[in-house]
Amino acid sequence: MHVAHLSLTDFRSYASVELGLEPGVTAFVGPNGQGKTNLVEALGYVATHSSHRVATDAPLVRQGAARAIVRCAVHRDDRRALVELEINPGKANRARLNRSPVSRPRDVIGLLRTVLFAPEDLALVKGDPSERRRFLDDLLVARTPRYAGVRADYDRVLKQRSALLRTAAQARRGGGRSPRRAERDTGFEAAGAGDVLSTLEVWDQHLARHGAELLQARLALVDTLRPMVASAYASLAPTSAPADLTYRSTLSTGGDNEEDGVPVPVGAPDTQTLSTDLGKTLEERLRERLAEVRTAELERGVTLVGPHRDDLTLGLGDLPARGYASHGESWSFALALRLAAYDLLRADGGDPVLILDDVFAELDSQRRRRLAEIVAPAEQVLITAAVPDDVPSELAGGRFDVVEGGVTRVR
Repeated sequence: MHVAHLSLTDFRSYASVELGLEPGVTAFVGPNGQGKTNLVEALGYVATHSSHRVATDAPLVRQGAARAIVRCAVHRDDRRALVELEINPGKANRARLNRSPVSRPRDVIGLLRTVLFAPEDLALVKGDPSERRRFLDDLLVARTPRYAGVRADYDRVLKQRSALLRTAAQARRGGGRSPRRAERDTGFEAAGAGDVLSTLEVWDQHLARHGAELLQARLALVDTLRPMVASAYASLAPTSAPADLTYRSTLSTGGDNEEDGVPVPVGAPDTQTLSTDLGKTLEERLRERLAEVRTAELERGVTLVGPHRDDLTLGLGDLPARGYASHGESWSFALALRLAAYDLLRADGGDPVLILDDVFAELDSQRRRRLAEIVAPAEQVLITAAVPDDVPSELAGGRFDVVEGGVTRVR
């Protein structure tokens, strides 16, 4: 797979730009703040419908413009697809495939697959659990695009259920009652508790159904990734302790912290226990856990159980990477996660496009060389760098200079 052409209209700093691209290595070189990352960010957006730099679409539209358009021609084997996304902040985005509208933008997900390395990846190791959940879910969608719908359905139900819980919590506090009263508290009943609880039951069923599907997929993905991450990390940091992954879920069978939604480990052995020893499906277990924390949820006005509160624990030997790994080890772990994602997508069929956004400047010479050797055989590698010397000699290839918003091919 490779991108043959990229066209941007009112995307970030570009009023208009047209780029012809080829297989192999292409570097975008120029001082910081000139628009290099904007180019590769656009391709990442086509692949995932999200940015690795910002959480909303508004910053992607050039100041003063109402919308942005990203078009790219994707070649895979002997097939060619023209994908177009129209980004409309505050409104529904639109998509076209081979110049024909599609009913939903997510219908074009999967036509372009990318693996993007960026300085922001350090948050996979040092950041909040949301960064690691996003890593898993983006990889799920890249492998199997229908999970975009599963994730959207879960997010929709979670939003509705959480809004209902907030309303209930406000009603309880407004009644002047102790926050530790049970659901049948007279003041809470007067605020409409019966209706709230019956409606929550309905949302519980939806949350459990969509949540179980997402959770099962994540668990299977982590089991597949675990040896691949360990291998990639060992190649980048051969003298370090071995890397490992553990999925941590709010599904639990007991403990003092359950009502606070504190994650507990649910790796492959525990998943087996859930399905055999307890004789319950993930959906049934989710419904049970929602019932168990119902009082706490009504007091706090938040959904305490579900994949949205889970985490992926990264370990180095017997210690968690977060808080214990050195800066170099953290970088190696982040790179290992991306390399494992690349290997997994490639094993599914077809090399994804590799994007290395200002990564080499962050690495010491040993890690820079190892990473370059690993990614060099990829079908298409796109690199951004502030100066030519940041691009390793192993990745010599085409080059564009990016200066003051202009993009010029020099090689």
